[in-house]
Amino acid sequence: MAVSKKKRIWIWVGGIFGTIIIILGIAALIISAKWKPLLSEKIKEGVYNASHHLYKIDFKAVNLNLVTGSLALHDVTLMPDSAVYDSLKVKHLAPANLFEIKLKKLQISSVGIITAYFKKRVEVGAIILDNPSINVIFSKVPKKIDTVKVEKTLYQQISQSLKSIHVKTLKIVDADFDYINKSTANRTVNSIKHLDITVRDFLLDSLSQYDTTRFFYTKDVSFQIAGYSSLTKDKMYRMKVDTISGSASSKHIIIKELKLIPLYPELTFARKYKTQKDRYDLSFSKIEFNGVDFLGLSTDQTIHAKALKIGPAKVAVFMSRESPAPKIDKGMNYPHLALKRLDIETIIDTLKLSNVDLKYSEYNPASKKIGTIDFKDLSGHIYNVTNDSLRLTKNHHAVAELNTKLMGLSKMNLKIDFNLTDKNGAFTYSGSMNNFDMKNLNPLSKALGLVEIESGQIQHIDFKANGNQRTATGSMNMLYSNLKIKLLSDNIDGEGTKKKGFLSFLANTLLVKNDNPTKGDPPRTATMSNTRINSASFFNLMWKTVFVGIKDIVGVSIVPNKSPVKQQKVIANKIKEQKRTDKERAKKDKN
Repeated sequence: MAVSKKKRIWIWVGGIFGTIIIILGIAALIISAKWKPLLSEKIKEGVYNASHHLYKIDFKAVNLNLVTGSLALHDVTLMPDSAVYDSLKVKHLAPANLFEIKLKKLQISSVGIITAYFKKRVEVGAIILDNPSINVIFSKVPKKIDTVKVEKTLYQQISQSLKSIHVKTLKIVDADFDYINKSTANRTVNSIKHLDITVRDFLLDSLSQYDTTRFFYTKDVSFQIAGYSSLTKDKMYRMKVDTISGSASSKHIIIKELKLIPLYPELTFARKYKTQKDRYDLSFSKIEFNGVDFLGLSTDQTIHAKALKIGPAKVAVFMSRESPAPKIDKGMNYPHLALKRLDIETIIDTLKLSNVDLKYSEYNPASKKIGTIDFKDLSGHIYNVTNDSLRLTKNHHAVAELNTKLMGLSKMNLKIDFNLTDKNGAFTYSGSMNNFDMKNLNPLSKALGLVEIESGQIQHIDFKANGNQRTATGSMNMLYSNLKIKLLSDNIDGEGTKKKGFLSFLANTLLVKNDNPTKGDPPRTATMSNTRINSASFFNLMWKTVFVGIKDIVGVSIVPNKSPVKQQKVIANKIKEQKRTDKERAKKDKN
């Protein structure tokens, strides 16, 4: 009997609670039905007023659940009004970036309905935009001019109806993103797929507007792009990126596995063009920006970073001399002149290179071979990389302090001082190296200079030079011993390069200075001077100027020449002149 009474009590209690839940559910449905039109109106009105009438939001349907505190908007569009934007420009109130957003569904969860209604505080757990289409349109806008009238802050604009707005998380998942730059002469569009953005802890209240630890009222805005791949406009390369990620709070941007992959082999690539064209094969394991000014990047499209780290990386450049030289002047692409032409204002305090392998290869149609020079494990720092006019008034030099291994063997130190304001691209450079077997230059000298080095040991070499867009001059010291060479055929008969025995013997006997210093004499030094042809690059001018110094000290060119076949004829003529001089001297001695 007692048990049955207990059962009846629990049935009675359960029935009451069930009835209450049903009543609340029905009430929630009724209230939701009545609130939907009001809510729709308030959302549209809120976006319109909060944006100075710049944006209008529209959607086809609203789903509201008061019990769970969730809200969903379907077929959403957010569009700017161009007429309003133009009027804001005149008032110097226009933002630099305009947004156009389209998505199927916008989901808002864990909304504190009661708190919002009674306490005027909006608390939102999460806002999720799944697979939206986002266009960001950047324009250079006039800076706001200080006036007596003080414009209301964003908080002041909402303070009459709300005390605060707090969103714990806002996520944009798998977005199609187009960045449209209208500030340049030619409007540019950069498209990105699979973009994820996470906004953490957005807070708009009386204090957050003055919180310097927040970025646009948030504790952090982070992003990630995964699996980016595209063809270049000329369809000669594929660019691939594993991931690009960044965070406003940590002030960093990291790019992993960036690759520029040529779609054709070296000679096939070169023969696609009517004139000489550099072929690049680039692979960067990691590129990292630290201390990034995200506010400047967002509003002014400026790049200011404390440090840029590059490496490990591999950079290979190939060029064929088979085709005629292009009509353009590569001098305009000197690193510091190219930096000056950038549309983006850039300040990088320190650029750090680590474990970068550089390879330059060149095809010589005379030898039908490819000559290569390698710089392994390039590391070091470049300071004050900037095109900012104010920064340049304080310091107009970028200084590179680098070290590398020539042909992967001997450590070379190199310093380059770029004059960032000189219109002629002025720069200075110096370097040094110890203990290098000259036979290691054969991959370069045999193919491009038709000279093979049989022996030769450098004990020490140092050089320094001043250069500009056209020439470089300087001086060199080089101590070496036991240098012997042999001259190679020009491969006209198609049988491959081979030794020109007698001519090589005469060159070693009469022209090549086998040692420096020679016995009983002081060390010889060289004055370097070289003029860059239009088709030659900045680095081409640098290393060929150094080789001019080597030639002066050694007595014969053991390095690339514009015409190696012609070079051999010059050597032969010099040998004839030397033999004639020796005969005349011998006659005088007899008399």
